[in-house]
Amino acid sequence: MLVVLNILGILFCLAVAFLFSADRKHVDWRSVGIVLLLEIFLAWFLVGFPVGRMIVKAMADGFNWLVEIAYDGIKFALPDFVSKQFGGTADSMNFLTSALLPILLVVPLFDILTYIGILPWIIKWIGKFLSFITGQPKFEAFFSVEMMFLGNTEVLAVSKQQLQHMSKERNLTLALMSMSCVTASILGSYMQMMPGQFVLTAVPLNILGAIIITSILNPVKITPEEDQIYGVQQTEDKKEPFFSFLGDSILGAGRLILIILFTVISFVALASLIDHLLALTTLKWLSLENIMGIFMYPFTLLMGFDFGKAFELARFMGTKLVTNEFVVMGEVSKQVMHHQGIFASAHARAVLTVFLTSFANFGTLGMIIGAFKGLVQKEKVDYISGQVPRMLLSGILVSALSATLAGLFIW
Repeated sequence: MLVVLNILGILFCLAVAFLFSADRKHVDWRSVGIVLLLEIFLAWFLVGFPVGRMIVKAMADGFNWLVEIAYDGIKFALPDFVSKQFGGTADSMNFLTSALLPILLVVPLFDILTYIGILPWIIKWIGKFLSFITGQPKFEAFFSVEMMFLGNTEVLAVSKQQLQHMSKERNLTLALMSMSCVTASILGSYMQMMPGQFVLTAVPLNILGAIIITSILNPVKITPEEDQIYGVQQTEDKKEPFFSFLGDSILGAGRLILIILFTVISFVALASLIDHLLALTTLKWLSLENIMGIFMYPFTLLMGFDFGKAFELARFMGTKLVTNEFVVMGEVSKQVMHHQGIFASAHARAVLTVFLTSFANFGTLGMIIGAFKGLVQKEKVDYISGQVPRMLLSGILVSALSATLAGLFIW
């Protein structure tokens, strides 16, 4: 019965995408079917198959090892920030130390892999493989992989030449896909708060889910002549000296930490303000989490949870859409990592972790539209700006589809 509900949940996500499709007659169901089968296989391999679970666990352990090394640098400068477990003097670590400061190692590491050409090579060949298997346009397949490693605004910035050659409809496709991305350099932070194997499982599922949902929401037919990759924005100058490049990367990581920290503080405070204002109505049930929970409730019911647990999870998912994933991860981390309450169930841990592992929220909408404003003509920006509801829906559906598929193989 629970498996049947999950299957219905998958179909529900596809049906909602079809209902809001910009061109229902031209949805390429063959391509959608191929990608969906590939995503189902991947979910089974990474979650339900012993070898797949071992691979994901090994990768998660690798990220955690990297984070532990980052604590050496933090301990040197701020020993009272790092817990005794990692050689510092603090009894415990706060959100800043445990989740954010390790970014100062992880971001430069990924930038170094990009500088020496390893990461672009990986992205290029995975993108070509996806294009060949799924029948998707070359650049869209390439973009789906690239955004999961580099982040939405970063990958748009280096694709300026491509965006200017593409139609406004294809630009919208990239905007829709960007709602579901996550930056690989931030995964280590996620894994300090949520189960690492499910965080890493979410990344490839979101890549494929973004292709499926955008293919239905915004089907675009292109000719072979249009199916070209024009390359990324490059400078004619020589490659920047390594240590200058590394210094810029470290400063960029520092700015990222401040952005996340200030955003989390602000969003939590604003959400609290809204809840206090709603409390003035004297309606005890009226809160921001409950309002958003109502919207997400049908999705969680079809993930196989009973009525009470479904609404509790729906509230967390809804809060993530209004604020961001760090806010919710910080709230549920102790329960999830210690298998308490609703999260005593591996199914619940998998579903919520996969759902949270993306940038899909209201704040991301502004970031994406702002990025396009600096890259393409006003006509394309205006067209994308008019599709904000569809962009948010894309992020919701990809996250829900990935979470449902992950939950399908673990109970």
